Amino acid sequence: MNDSQNGGPEAPSSLPQPYGGVPQAAYGAPPTGYPPVPPPAPGAWSPPPRPGLLPLRPLGFGTLLGTPFQVLRRNPGATFGSALIVQLVTSLVAVFVIGGVGILAFGRIDSALPEDRDAVTAGAWATVILASLVPLALSILGSALLQGVLVVEVARGTLGEKNRMGALWKAAGRRLWPLIAWFAILLGLIVVAVAGVIGIAVLIGMIGGAAIGVAILFGVLGTLVLAAAGVWLGTKTALVPSIIVLERRGVISSIGRSWRLTTHSFWKTFGVLALIGIILYAATQVITTPVSFIGGLVASFLFPTGSSDDSGSYIAVVAVTYGLALVVSLVLGSIAAVVQSSAVAVVYIDLRMRREGLDLDLMRYVEARQAGGSHEVVDPYLVSSQRNG
Repeated sequence: MNDSQNGGPEAPSSLPQPYGGVPQAAYGAPPTGYPPVPPPAPGAWSPPPRPGLLPLRPLGFGTLLGTPFQVLRRNPGATFGSALIVQLVTSLVAVFVIGGVGILAFGRIDSALPEDRDAVTAGAWATVILASLVPLALSILGSALLQGVLVVEVARGTLGEKNRMGALWKAAGRRLWPLIAWFAILLGLIVVAVAGVIGIAVLIGMIGGAAIGVAILFGVLGTLVLAAAGVWLGTKTALVPSIIVLERRGVISSIGRSWRLTTHSFWKTFGVLALIGIILYAATQVITTPVSFIGGLVASFLFPTGSSDDSGSYIAVVAVTYGLALVVSLVLGSIAAVVQSSAVAVVYIDLRMRREGLDLDLMRYVEARQAGGSHEVVDPYLVSSQRNG
């Protein structure tokens, strides 16, 4: 008779006991012949939370490139819709204002007296140039509003929020005037720099003789210098719109803030923005080039001798062709505007997470929201001095 029948201790199990002496029933019986799985360590690593668009940690290069395209897919109605409205309104105003004024102004040239024709022609060109300021101003307004809308979308999307177009426009509208001022400063600097190089080159060329070659050389070198300076200054100040909107700073303060954030991160910032621009340009060309080619081919096939056969039908085909090309350009331009503007906001958030621990502030905000107390937490995108103030 064995020990179990005598009331003695049971025979030991053929399977080893779990690690730490924890009863086997606590974790379930392991497969025969395999040791039991130990319980997880209490301090095991877990990935950072991702409540929304971005993971709350410093971002890798692939995330920086891919996230701007996810912004478009995540909330297409508010992002693409906003960009399309801005592009469409700007294009229509440009066509009707410049086209209408141009037709009226240049139509007077044929009816003018011969001795007044030069003055009328000069006046027509001056009128068209002045009229072009209207769509230019509207373009600045639209670009500023769109930049603000997409900055808000990326910032709130990182926290897991998804806003409608009206809410985004309302939030961006609160910072519209500083954004307009910034875009106007950019436009003014570009106009002054280009006009300066052209003006100096023209003055040198007016001397005549060998000075013409010097003027051409100066124009070429001046253009290259302007391009290099534009890339450098554009990268150093790329974060200004995001700072204006999210940190609620003025234009001058935002310029200095962008300059400091991009210090030691110039090439990374430039690489992300430049690579996204190249991708968008290549994709645009791949789509628009066949559309333009096919449109011209159809017109040539239907009217091989030109418009002399049936001018009305020829004009209709050309109008449809150019209309289709315009629609494609508007759609692609809207997509490019969303992606490029979103890329700037993503780079801004990444730099702040790396330099200032913004990811910790965002985590605290998300945790407070989940606990129902987010209304008691200050906006996480404000800097510490603004929160304390």
